[in-house]
Amino acid sequence: MLRATLLTDAKRLIGRRFDDETVQKDMKLWPFKVICSRDKNLKKPMIAVNYKGEMKQFAPEEISSMVLSKMKEVAEAFLGVKVKNAVVTVPAYFNDSQRQATKDAGVIAGLNIILIINESTAAAMAYGLDKQATEKNVLIFDLGGGTFDVSLVAIKKDEFVVKGVTGDTHLGGGDFDSSVLNHFVEEFKRKHGKDVRSNPRALGRLRAACERAKRVLSSSFETTVVVDYLFEGMDFCSILSRSLFEKLNMDLFKECIDTVDKCLKDVNANKNNIDDVVLVGGSTRIPKVQQMLQELFNGKELCRSINPDEAVAYGAAIHGATLCGMAKANHIVLVDITPLSLGFRVVDGRMLVVMPRHTPIPATMETETCTAYDNQTSVKNDVYQGERLKAEENHFLGTFSLHGIPAAPKGEAKFITTFSIDADGIITMTKRLKGTSNKDEITIGNYHGRLSSEEIEKMVKRAEQFRAEDTVYVKKKQAERLQAEQLAFNAGMLFCKFLGVFEN
Repeated sequence: MLRATLLTDAKRLIGRRFDDETVQKDMKLWPFKVICSRDKNLKKPMIAVNYKGEMKQFAPEEISSMVLSKMKEVAEAFLGVKVKNAVVTVPAYFNDSQRQATKDAGVIAGLNIILIINESTAAAMAYGLDKQATEKNVLIFDLGGGTFDVSLVAIKKDEFVVKGVTGDTHLGGGDFDSSVLNHFVEEFKRKHGKDVRSNPRALGRLRAACERAKRVLSSSFETTVVVDYLFEGMDFCSILSRSLFEKLNMDLFKECIDTVDKCLKDVNANKNNIDDVVLVGGSTRIPKVQQMLQELFNGKELCRSINPDEAVAYGAAIHGATLCGMAKANHIVLVDITPLSLGFRVVDGRMLVVMPRHTPIPATMETETCTAYDNQTSVKNDVYQGERLKAEENHFLGTFSLHGIPAAPKGEAKFITTFSIDADGIITMTKRLKGTSNKDEITIGNYHGRLSSEEIEKMVKRAEQFRAEDTVYVKKKQAERLQAEQLAFNAGMLFCKFLGVFEN
């Protein structure tokens, strides 16, 4: 249970800082410990777990790399060849830091991430592969375990054009579990006067029970939540009805529907012109979510033609086939967009947007600025990603400076600032003093919060060490099982002989 929780929640931690408000909020409900990295400048959240009696610290990238490594092993066993390259999907609303951290996880796992695409876009490809003869406007409603995305995609024959994207990287099935968990924690406290939060293991067991109950309520109206010896020898037993579950999570359900409405308004789309609403992600099985979404589209039947758990992986496989030049897939064209605006902070604290959200990618855009005061010889740029007018309220990506500017009156020295974003959504920023070769350039992900090459190499070696230990463990267990089976067989033969079933 703890392992499954780690794998799910590492996605929420990846690319974030320890002091992030959402990280601090989630820490209170996780059955594992999250601490701040030793590098106080990066403030990376580290997951502390007990491994073979020793406390180990793992970066979220390492946890994610374990998932990728396992998937790599499964693929190699199935194909019978080594797998080196991969197409990886991420939530559409992942910022640059989170995308870069995902690429780092791929490196640690021994994979070359050739492309990162948005999960909702991949799901659209899975849905539309057999519907290319018609033109459709499709809304992808992707509600998973920890993230939520809504994308509006125009499918035109062999083209998949993303028109709009919105969502929340901190909304999903895990939050529905947390609502129920908080309810039961308070119930246990009222009954026994004890706070389960003081025991991480007990909290984790109760959370797992809440998740199981949530799944049952997708097909039943009531279920019983039972956890034996939950806390200090005391059992826990309570009934959870579908109506209570919906009441506890109604604000979150409304947030999902409001996000859909926002996506439509962002691109001036009329909901009556949406041909299909496609459900993606395990949490879309919740009846109330389906009901509210159907009501938003005036009773329109929702599309359930694709497996919500497999759609994203299927779409990524299609795009991988396209990149490999497979005959049946190389005609597919994908036009994705940037989900958030990109810009930098100006003197009055505003964010000057250079690349607006919903810009088709890859793309390059530039803007011209000038010195803010007399005899200015250097300029500093704080780069942000987001939609707020005040720069500091957006996601900070990094800082870099341009020096050697000739002293001159205010406004005389001019700069050309260029933002480039590649197909992975990775950002490069260049600032050049106009009329000169004086410039500075950074790839934002390489600059702010990303693992250094030394750190990645260290994590790769540690992953290899754990993989070797796991191999030895598996072989040992297999040998023990074979030995046990042989002993059981021999005992059975002796017993049969004793009964006279076999004749000498």
